[in-house]
Amino acid sequence: MAATIFPFSSEVALIAALSSGMSELNALFLASSGNILAIIFNYFLGYLLYEKTKTKLLASKAGKKAYSYTHTYGYYALSLSWLPIIGDPLTLVAGLVRLRFVWFVLIAGSLRIVRYALLTLVV
Repeated sequence: MAATIFPFSSEVALIAALSSGMSELNALFLASSGNILAIIFNYFLGYLLYEKTKTKLLASKAGKKAYSYTHTYGYYALSLSWLPIIGDPLTLVAGLVRLRFVWFVLIAGSLRIVRYALLTLVV
C-alpha cells in the first residue's frame, strides 16, 4: 500500500519486520516485491486515465509542452522514483504518458530494491 495513493510508510514496515526478527533477505524480498506491485498499480491507474488526460493536455500550449517533455525525459525522471513524496506520483505519470512498461518496471523496480537494500544494511 505504501507506493500507491494510500498514505503508508513501507520503510516503517520494513524496520518493524527487521526488528521483530525477520531475516534481512525475507524482509528485503517482501518489501521490494510489495512496493513493486504498488508502483505497477500506479502505472496502470495512470494508464487508464490516458485518454481523458491526453485530450486536456494537448488542448493547451503548456500542456503540449509538458506532454512532449514527459515523453522525452520520462525515463530519466524515473531515476527519481525511489524518492519519498515525489517518487510515487512519477510512477502514476509514467502510466499516464504510457512509457514502456518493461522499462518502467526495470528502472523504477530496481531502484526500489536498491532503496530497501540500503535501508536493510543501515538498520
